[in-house]
Amino acid sequence: MTATADRNTQRIVTAVMAVIAALAFTFSFGNVWSLALRLGVPHPIAPLIAPMVDLSVVGLLVALRHLALHGVAPAELAPAQRLMHVCGLLTLALNVAEPLAARHYGRAALDTVAPLLLLGWGKVGPLLLAHFHTTIPDPATAPAITPQPAMPAAAAPTVATAAPAPVPVGAVRPVPAPLLEAGRRIAADHQQRHGQHITAPELASRLGVASSLAGAVHAHLTA
Repeated sequence: MTATADRNTQRIVTAVMAVIAALAFTFSFGNVWSLALRLGVPHPIAPLIAPMVDLSVVGLLVALRHLALHGVAPAELAPAQRLMHVCGLLTLALNVAEPLAARHYGRAALDTVAPLLLLGWGKVGPLLLAHFHTTIPDPATAPAITPQPAMPAAAAPTVATAAPAPVPVGAVRPVPAPLLEAGRRIAADHQQRHGQHITAPELASRLGVASSLAGAVHAHLTA
């Protein structure tokens, strides 16, 4: 996959997350307003309840996207994702409460669509963006390859051509600095808790990344 395709995929995933959040906000606004009026909430206060929850969801989605695109490990995003799930469950409960109270069960089932999609994308979206960030190298940060000047033709008979330097067997794959820092913190915590170095499979599980990328992080930490 090229860098252009990677950026396009990130934009599409981000756009889908934004559209789902906007539709959930629009969808739930009327439902929560009707529920608040049904429960006797004053008219000036009733329309303010839904935005409190929905704006929390939007803020968390923006923050999770930003952190995921900057290489923060999924384990570090867990508290924000838990709050995202709480907000999603609140949105779900507020949406279905009014039709359930009126015994409109079909409408209650329909009103679960937007909150459930919001919950799903709040979990899956940041993970997808994090994998796109770590698996595809960024051409802006990739090391430039400087072409070597050609050997003059006249010097070829008298100057021996140097053999290319062998590639080290244990060459370490480059990893994003935020991911390496997260791995270093996890390794230090593991060392303090268990008195021994963390293994690559354990590091992959804690970081929530592919085993090959976790192996590269582990190699950097043990180099």
